[in-house]
Amino acid sequence: MEGNFYTAVEKRRSIYGISKEAVISDDKIKKIIEHAVKFIPSAFNSQSGRVVLLLGEHHDKLWEIIKDILREKVSEKKFPKTEEKLNSFKSGYGTVLFFEDQEPVQELQQKFPKYKDTFPIWSHHSSGMLQYVVWTALELEGFGASLQHYNPIIDDAVKKEWDIPENWELVSQMPFGKPTAPPGEKEFKPLDERIKVFK
Repeated sequence: MEGNFYTAVEKRRSIYGISKEAVISDDKIKKIIEHAVKFIPSAFNSQSGRVVLLLGEHHDKLWEIIKDILREKVSEKKFPKTEEKLNSFKSGYGTVLFFEDQEPVQELQQKFPKYKDTFPIWSHHSSGMLQYVVWTALELEGFGASLQHYNPIIDDAVKKEWDIPENWELVSQMPFGKPTAPPGEKEFKPLDERIKVFK
């Protein structure tokens, strides 16, 4: 995980053209995720972030499951385009599933009822940071990734297939692989309309 932090922030983009070619070892991918999960901040140090890494046939199985579910929900006319998109994710090397464990969130709600409504929000803030760090770290290693949200329609099937604890709430899916195409051009709104500085 070497490289300039600011450059990594700039280079992290949504990459949709990905292949199954290995860029680094599976063990190094695991270490990236372990490092991110361990050091990401969380409200009251709740450490509610959970990750499932799907590689090989497990990665392929996920996107077949999603395809089967969407086949029942998308019109026959529109499904070919949906299938093409899902196949592009399946063509990658692996998928990172991000979850938030609701048990520590609920414990904090009970312990600090004044903040009951905000603990789930803070939990998702922490998840967002976890997703971003994993995404950026994968980019630093040479992978391309994107963030997908097929939850909640896939939640039950995912939990059943990989024996996921019931209290883990699926937040997002991150397919990744070796980039086969660069990201598109990105337009930026003027920063003076987005930032205010008072001194």
